[in-house]
Order: sequence, then structure tokens, then C-alpha cells
Amino acid sequence: MKSELNANNRYNNISIILHWILGAALVAIFIFGNYMADLPFSPQRLKLFNWHKWAGIMILFLSLLRLLWRLTHPAPALPAKFELTMPTWQLKAHKITHIALYAMFFVVPLTGWAYTSAAGFPVVLFGLFPLPDLIGADKALATLIKPWHEISAFTLAGLVVLHILAALKHHFIDRDGLLQRMSFRT
Repeated sequence: MKSELNANNRYNNISIILHWILGAALVAIFIFGNYMADLPFSPQRLKLFNWHKWAGIMILFLSLLRLLWRLTHPAPALPAKFELTMPTWQLKAHKITHIALYAMFFVVPLTGWAYTSAAGFPVVLFGLFPLPDLIGADKALATLIKPWHEISAFTLAGLVVLHILAALKHHFIDRDGLLQRMSFRT
């Protein structure tokens, strides 16, 4: 299928920048989180957990910025050929995956923040700006929340992998130019 992309069905540059920054940040924090979770208790591990919390708060901020931008600058429509030739299940998967991604952009950092609040370890952004606890310290509640942070992080990672695989399929197998919607204009 030959690409029908034009200015009306491409994402704008701000959307593209937010997409790629958030995407890179999500991959990095997931890898970093898995690495630090298995470290033995030490000052180094505590430092890494603080960095992870800072990164999580920044991802939460970027997600909010991206959502606000998206609400005020809706996604461009798919070219008509895509709407007509893509199987219905792919169109539905496309919409559901994007909604799930946006939901998880918030669920993961908020459950992490709730967990650290319940565990009694406040978030002090960059070691300078104390953030309010989302909930009061409660070790039993922290024990309940922790797996939800992990489950939601792995869910988000799975959605990111699915999103990447779908983009690569469109680019290398279908060769339909769909990936160009999220590439910088040249």
C-alpha cells in the first residue's frame, strides 16, 4: 500500500517530541527498576530508589503534559486507505492499546508513589522538593500496593512492546508508511 500521509494525518512536532521522550523514559525506567529491585540493601540501593522515584515523578509530569496536549490537539485521523483495508480487529486493537497506554502512564507512577508513601519513604524530588504523601504510612497497605506497582509496570512494558511491534510490522512488513505519522518532518 502506498502511503497517503500528509499534514492532516501526521502528528504535530510537539506530540512527536513528547511521544519519543516518554517512550525512551519508560524503557529506561523499566530496565533501571528491574536492575535496582534485585540489589541487596545498601546506601547505593537507597540512592537508586530515590532516582527511580524522581524519574517516576518526571514521567508522571510528562504523561500529564502529553495528555493535556492530546486533549487540546487530537490525534490525526488515519488515512482513508488504512480505515478501509486494516482488519477491524487491528483498528480496535490500535484504539484499545492507546487508551491502555495512557491509563498505565498514570497508574504505574501513582501506584509507585502510593507504595513509597505507605512504606514511610517520602518522595523528595531531586533531594530538594518534598512532595506530599499520597497516603499515610501503613506497612500492611504498602505490602498490598507493592505488587500492584510491579504488575502495572510489567503491563505497561507489555503494551510498549506491543506498540513497538505493531509499528515495526507496519514499517517493515506492510510498508504502508504509517510509522511516518510519528516521525519528524524533514
